Amino acid sequence: MTLWLALAALLAGTPASAPRALVGGTLVDGTGSAPVPRATVVVRGGRIECAGRDCRVPAGAVVTDVSGAWILPGLIDAHVHFSQSGWADARPDSFDIRGRFPYEKTESDLALHPDRILRSDLCSGVTSVFDNGGYAWTIDVAHRERSDPNAPRVAAAGPLLSTIDMSLNLPAERQFLYLKDLDAARADARYVAARGADAIKVWFIVTPGQTVEASTPAVLAAADEAHRLGFPLIVHATGLAEARVALMAGAHLLVHSVWDFPVDDEFVALAKSKGTIYCPTLTVINGYVRLASAADSGNAPSIDDPNGCVDRPLVELITASGAIPAAAVAASLRSELLGVPAKAAMMAANLKRVSDAGIPIAMGTDAGNPLTLHGPSIYAEMEAMQAAGLSPMQVIVAATSGGSRAMGAEKETGTLEKGKSAERIVVEADPTKDVANLRRLRAVMRAGAWHDQKDLRAPAAP
Repeated sequence: MTLWLALAALLAGTPASAPRALVGGTLVDGTGSAPVPRATVVVRGGRIECAGRDCRVPAGAVVTDVSGAWILPGLIDAHVHFSQSGWADARPDSFDIRGRFPYEKTESDLALHPDRILRSDLCSGVTSVFDNGGYAWTIDVAHRERSDPNAPRVAAAGPLLSTIDMSLNLPAERQFLYLKDLDAARADARYVAARGADAIKVWFIVTPGQTVEASTPAVLAAADEAHRLGFPLIVHATGLAEARVALMAGAHLLVHSVWDFPVDDEFVALAKSKGTIYCPTLTVINGYVRLASAADSGNAPSIDDPNGCVDRPLVELITASGAIPAAAVAASLRSELLGVPAKAAMMAANLKRVSDAGIPIAMGTDAGNPLTLHGPSIYAEMEAMQAAGLSPMQVIVAATSGGSRAMGAEKETGTLEKGKSAERIVVEADPTKDVANLRRLRAVMRAGAWHDQKDLRAPAAP
């Protein structure tokens, strides 16, 4: 156990095995049902014993009066990357600052200190995360944190199966496995499964030299192997053509919005028939825009961290972002950023169409990408989903039960129902009126362990 987790265990106070009752708050259970005012939630042994108006408080329970507040399931970020820091140093393909921040050192620090990310998540009200691809050590983090009450529940997909031979690897470690042919596709899927991943992720990238048609056979082979092995399939797809292939391949989770064309009736029908979950990640591209702007202007970007959760060394790096040389910004990234306004509009419209069609949605941020910070990036993402036309309740469901379905943990978490793990947050204002109120976080419970939000904040500078 890390020093921070040991400290958190002390701060958690009442052990998870002792009965605890929250009384007087408005219950939003994550199912989409109407809020229940003056509710009681009883927890015993790290599990929810009762949630609603008719719950009796057990004798000897620790009672916390949360009148005037709202009780929700813990939030779930269904798309994160522990192998990325949230700044430029982990993406030399977009911001090449390796002369000052060697990539191998950045990755070593991330592997040695996942607790920094875990604390920032829990501090922001995130009680479960799904790592959608990275170095193999991320799988070990997932196995370690399944039941730790002082860190979020973690699921991980491990190394990504890529349609291009991506260079963002280390000399002795790969986070991208190249789908160079059908045999490689099947072998790569078997490796990820054997390594202990929770899912198999395909990074379906299309370039002028690597078309959708050229990649489809290997993608289908990888998908077929994943299904044969009994593993859910995640597919990264931003174009309608590759998204259709992903759906035909039986994608369990489709990450990133389709941003080139409106989704059509064929897409909707395929997604429904396959039971696919749609994870839109609307805001991640904005981080690249803001960091590139900082490099051009010399001005540091702002940090959206309302609860003081981001690790101090990372805050210092972000504050120094204006010193990134403009020449360090990849030309390919600059070219892509020119299309951001049109892509953003298309992503929002497609999310609304998908939601209206009844396709399940999972909230995910793609945290770890530049300026998409582990933990607090959930707030901007949920607000963007609401701005795209989803109701606050629809966004809450996507960020709770939708996320639990995406990571295969719906029997354990995602809703406040009897028998499930006691993972919940308490906020000071009504999130069913505006999801921005989820920023007003009072407390977090994970597997029955109670954490006052102020106790989870990043340590102050010495």
